[in-house]
Amino acid sequence: MARPEKVRLGEILVQQQLLSEEQLQFSLAEQKRTGRKLGRVFIENGFVTEEKISGALARQLNIPYINLKFYNTKPEVVRLLPETQARRFRAMALEDRGGALLIGMADPTDLFAYDEIARVVRRNIELAVVNEGELLQTIDRLYRRTDEITGLARELEQDLGDSYVDFGNLGGTPGIEEAPVVKLLQSVFDDAAQVRASDIHIEPQESRLQIRFRIDGVLHLQTEADIKIAQALALRLKLISGLDISEKRLPQDGRFAIKVKQSQVDVRISTMPTQYGESVVMRLLNQSGGILRLDSIGMPAAMVQRFRGILQRPNGLVLVTGPTGSGKTTTLYGALAELNTVERKLITVEDPVEYRLPGINQVQVNEKIELSFARVLRSALRQDPDVVLVGEMRDQETAQIGMRAALTGHLVLSTLHTNDAVSTPVRLLDMGVPRYMVATSLQAVLAQRLVRVICESCAEPCELKPAEQQWLALELGAAAAAEAHRYMHGRGCSHCNGTGYRGRTGVYEMLEMTEEVAEAANHQEPGHFMKVAQAQMAGNTLRRHAVALVAAGKTTVGEAMRVSNQFDS
Repeated sequence: MARPEKVRLGEILVQQQLLSEEQLQFSLAEQKRTGRKLGRVFIENGFVTEEKISGALARQLNIPYINLKFYNTKPEVVRLLPETQARRFRAMALEDRGGALLIGMADPTDLFAYDEIARVVRRNIELAVVNEGELLQTIDRLYRRTDEITGLARELEQDLGDSYVDFGNLGGTPGIEEAPVVKLLQSVFDDAAQVRASDIHIEPQESRLQIRFRIDGVLHLQTEADIKIAQALALRLKLISGLDISEKRLPQDGRFAIKVKQSQVDVRISTMPTQYGESVVMRLLNQSGGILRLDSIGMPAAMVQRFRGILQRPNGLVLVTGPTGSGKTTTLYGALAELNTVERKLITVEDPVEYRLPGINQVQVNEKIELSFARVLRSALRQDPDVVLVGEMRDQETAQIGMRAALTGHLVLSTLHTNDAVSTPVRLLDMGVPRYMVATSLQAVLAQRLVRVICESCAEPCELKPAEQQWLALELGAAAAAEAHRYMHGRGCSHCNGTGYRGRTGVYEMLEMTEEVAEAANHQEPGHFMKVAQAQMAGNTLRRHAVALVAAGKTTVGEAMRVSNQFDS
């Protein structure tokens, strides 16, 4: 391909009637004043979108425009252009065409970048236009740290030799940031952030150390290393999280904060002694993403409206239920964000405090000094709150104090581990909460799960398996289930690491304690309450919401079946 000619972006957009002459002159003045790139000035002022700029450049230069969102890149081809040059020149190797290498560039008119890329790859190159935003996201995703992590693990193994080093003494050591253990951990955190991992598992086995990431609720093996480095990693992590580095026989919990790619990430750490050493699990909480709103977590619009109405009540108890990792905390923080106004005093009692919210008084439970949920909750009620969030109703005492608070003019939000909304009032009775308290103070129960979302970059229609068709026939009827062409799956691509899924969304059901349901809850026969509650929720269950997501093409039948089995357990 011939070396591209230098062109003027503004003139191209004006010629193609995507930009007016007045907008161009304004943007040129703005560029001169601020020093920003002209294309960025166009986009930030809303004159033209990034897609239209890319399309205009492609037409002018007679080269293809590639939408990376739907392009299945190959990691081995991408790495033909080193990450440093890819980020510097906003470019990516997309396809090895034998005689030439196809390079996607955000600005294909950058002649210096073209020459440098050709020099680095030592190949003839052909150009395509790509969006800069999508390009940077793809670079973050594809330049994984797997090889770097494996290399650093080997370096640490050699550094340790045949004996273990006490990394507890590294805190005051000059140049500690250059220590192999520190570089290895930083690379692990960087890689986990790139693939949107929620948890990092460092697990010593009999002859090896395995590091796994939990992505979209499923564990994936990141790397394996020599078992020799396990103790060094555990000691360093315990040191930075303020745990007792001399105690290896008992489980410990802690937290620390790190900076990953200019974002602050809070890390909750749990260590546990196992047969071959200390297992370390870290939950990553990215503080830069902000709190999700109730209307952006996947809850149906009608349910959001009903739930918001309940949150505006002056008193009562609202419970969010589901297993660990089902998004209960996200929902509760979304509710708190909407309740957080100058007129209201909000207090949370949590273990641990996961997200820090301005304007809210958050208290960390500490069982070591007997600062329990019940004790903090009693004190919180003397602080004149309007809204109280109790992280979890773990026992009878906490449940009863929360119920009494709900009866005496406070709105109380909390969580409980139950399979569905209908069984929650029965669970409270089993915990020893008086029947009249459940009937009079409980306002609503929101049950939820998380399902994986089909990767939109590789979504395609699919044929259903016989078991899937039978399951759908039970839920929707045989006629609807027979329309197999309606159902989708992800075939697997570079955007989803071959899984066919990217991201998760919520599945919800809500039991509102209407007068009829509350009266049934006060009935001596639990079966009567269950019957009344199920009648109120007919057609609005967790299972039905999961089926609706399948019909909308957002998740697969297999994923809906997987989470539905959890409801039945």
